[in-house]
Amino acid sequence: MASQSRKGGISLPERRNPKKDESKSIILRISQSEIVARGKQAATDAAFVTKKLLKSTSKAAWIAGTTFLILVVPLIIEMDREQQMNDLELQQASLLGTPSSSQK
Repeated sequence: MASQSRKGGISLPERRNPKKDESKSIILRISQSEIVARGKQAATDAAFVTKKLLKSTSKAAWIAGTTFLILVVPLIIEMDREQQMNDLELQQASLLGTPSSSQK
């Protein structure tokens, strides 16, 4: 029996700190309450809606981006070319000495 003896002397009852057991039961009751369940459901629903919104927003951004690249970028390039041609014509006209249309 000497080999089965415990160090530390007398063992005390399991309920050493009754406040801890009460706090565990309060936490357990709160976590299983109807309000917490509804809060979890609301958070789940909000996450679902956010995920759907992000997915649809990313699709819209993709459509807008590709449309911009296909339609607007060539237009900007063509407008830049036109401006360069106008500037070149004005430069040539000033070098050749042709009178401008405002000196009639």
